[in-house]
Amino acid sequence: MLASFTPAAVRTATGVALVVLGLTAGALVSPATAAPPQVAQPTPTAELPGGGTRIFAGKTYVALYGHPGTRALGILGEQGTAATIRRAKKVAASYRPHTGRTVVPALEIIATVASRSAGADGDYSAESPVRKLRPLVKAAKRAGVYVVLDLQPGRSTFLSQAKRYRSLLLEPHVGLALDPEWRLKPNQRHLRQIGSVRASEVNDVIDWLADLTRDAGLPQKMLLLHQFRTSMITNRSALDTSREELALVIQMDGLGSQPAKQATWRALRKGAPKGIVFGWKNFIDEDRPMLGPKATMAITPEPRWVSFQ
Repeated sequence: MLASFTPAAVRTATGVALVVLGLTAGALVSPATAAPPQVAQPTPTAELPGGGTRIFAGKTYVALYGHPGTRALGILGEQGTAATIRRAKKVAASYRPHTGRTVVPALEIIATVASRSAGADGDYSAESPVRKLRPLVKAAKRAGVYVVLDLQPGRSTFLSQAKRYRSLLLEPHVGLALDPEWRLKPNQRHLRQIGSVRASEVNDVIDWLADLTRDAGLPQKMLLLHQFRTSMITNRSALDTSREELALVIQMDGLGSQPAKQATWRALRKGAPKGIVFGWKNFIDEDRPMLGPKATMAITPEPRWVSFQ
């Protein structure tokens, strides 16, 4: 069995990093060079949890983070499927008095888990089979809970791992999250280095996921990017935010004291590409102190995605 990291080991990896943060009119066009006719794209018919077909149209999301059945990786794995849905709804409800937006309960499910061992494929990532994740994804759909599938790819690529979960991403209530902390270069190992990803690799995922969403006639999808160091997404200004099929979120994934978290929040927002919104992560055992719902929603700007680990 591939070993996963304990929370203590992850704290060691992340705690230090947090402190830093055309043609003219009348011209003839031959058939060979004429532009192909535009094909009408399907109009989304399915609605998102919370209503509508746009991710952030008057909505904020509050999520439980973790891996099903694994308590050490976050609160999502501390209970069974039905209890997870109930807990997600309860946590989301606690935020409703503190925002004028609709609060949507959500789950961030770690689909591929960073591993100490290389595994049979040598990528230092344990990829969960779709059949393991589907029951929770289906239960979330019935309950009006949004789902994000989180990828920790090791030495693999985000795109190759995302394609494994195509059948789940065809669900209208399922989006995607990329965690560069666990994206390794060929000679790197987890916990020896903090991972990173080039904007060009993220853009490959953006193109694929946006095309999938458009071609299937799905409502807009969320693409969430974890970050607690500016170096985790290199050349971040080159991120493609032009695809209307996707709503891009950068989640401040730092832990520790509130002054340190606020410093990281400011550093990550500085110079961010236009069109990106920001999310906040609460670490139940590691934040000193962890912010409650009122204090979290008082952060400027108000976070549009809040998750709990």
